[in-house]
Amino acid sequence: MARVRIEDAVGTAAVRECAADAAGASRDIRALAVRYTLQLLAEKASGNTVEVRVPPFGAVQCIAGPRHTRGTPPNVVETDAATWLALAMGTLAWQDGIATGRIHASGQRADLAGELPLL
Repeated sequence: MARVRIEDAVGTAAVRECAADAAGASRDIRALAVRYTLQLLAEKASGNTVEVRVPPFGAVQCIAGPRHTRGTPPNVVETDAATWLALAMGTLAWQDGIATGRIHASGQRADLAGELPLL
């Protein structure tokens, strides 16, 4: 079953609300902002080589290349919602997130530096 696409106006509003008050944004708004930015990533870097996980809100597959079909994918990026939104908005650089341990990336293709920021 295909996911329903989040409209740009709705997604952008959620991201702006999180940017303005990250600690005060409701869980629903954070979830919407995360899902919207993951949607943008999947659209920008279509493919199935890297799985990007932002628990508990969502995950997408992206980046062109070899496709995995069973089990844990060989290329995985995982981070929390606050870190993901900072990456998506450009307030955190990929290299800084890796260096501080806020981003967990495994696999040869699990580098999203060229795809971020999204907004």
